[in-house]
Amino acid sequence: MAQDLVLLTGATGFVGFRILAELLDQNYKVRLAVRSDSKIDAIKTALPSKYDADELEFTIVPDLAVANAFDSALKGVKYIIHVAAPGPGPSDDYEATMVKPSINATLSILNSALQSPAVKKVVITSSVAAVMPSEPKVFDADNILPDPEGPYTHPFWAYCASKQLALSATRRFIAEKNPHFDVISVMPSFVLGPNGFAKGKEDYTEGGASNRNGLASLLGIMLDEPRPGIVCHVDDVAVVHVKALNAEVKGHQNFGVTFDGPNVIEWNDAQGIVKKKLPELVEKGVFPLGGNVVSPPLPYVAAKTEQALGIKFKSFEEMIVDLASAYARIVSEKS
Repeated sequence: MAQDLVLLTGATGFVGFRILAELLDQNYKVRLAVRSDSKIDAIKTALPSKYDADELEFTIVPDLAVANAFDSALKGVKYIIHVAAPGPGPSDDYEATMVKPSINATLSILNSALQSPAVKKVVITSSVAAVMPSEPKVFDADNILPDPEGPYTHPFWAYCASKQLALSATRRFIAEKNPHFDVISVMPSFVLGPNGFAKGKEDYTEGGASNRNGLASLLGIMLDEPRPGIVCHVDDVAVVHVKALNAEVKGHQNFGVTFDGPNVIEWNDAQGIVKKKLPELVEKGVFPLGGNVVSPPLPYVAAKTEQALGIKFKSFEEMIVDLASAYARIVSEKS
């Protein structure tokens, strides 16, 4: 396995950076597709000292959504993990800035892989948003939704549409092209845990990051919009991506990642967890508590993933302890 080369996109993101560490831990060779030289420097700076950044390979792909963008990047590559995608954020045209780039980047890497006989498997980071029903019912990663249609007036719904349409494009690609490689889509729920690429506390608390949901009630923040109580640890997300590369894991299937099956969590339970497990951080005022996040029921099951890959997902308590500890460390370092 030490000689197996993996092309990874999105390594400067929360999930992608953790997948990079998991690949290195499992002795894969890694080539990182990045958009600029500054991204290379950022990754080398953020990488823990136990990894040798000089052993990584880098390839510049300025625009992931352009046709044939990955043709040269795939030379000698056996596996692909495609994480990079635009996240939810303000825009005047969500179709142009989020939806189309997500679809086109997915198709670009799949079509480039089609021209590379050495590629054996492509693992794509999708999202629970790609399979999430509009009404509260039990669902899994194989739930098929009708393709949404714009215009999109809210970043979250545009993000959902980007994931749904990219997944639909992947299914059509498999059906029409009958590729020589296997494709696996990974659908995490809200991802919580330490962000190895974070430069400050704002990387935990601002924007559309899932960690903001886990920290909100701890920091006294009242979130206006409900967040379904479906969560997973970033470690589990990374492990699923990397284990999916194993030859015995059949392709053309979807893997959900979420804790505790149909039993949804209450975001506000994070307050009781830190009071019990990290009382010193409450006493020091790092976590003033008192915030509120509404947790509507939307049961998402992923037992198939645990069974297929031989893993057990981490609990909500483990997620909150790891997240709160990481947040406290970065606050301490920057103060």
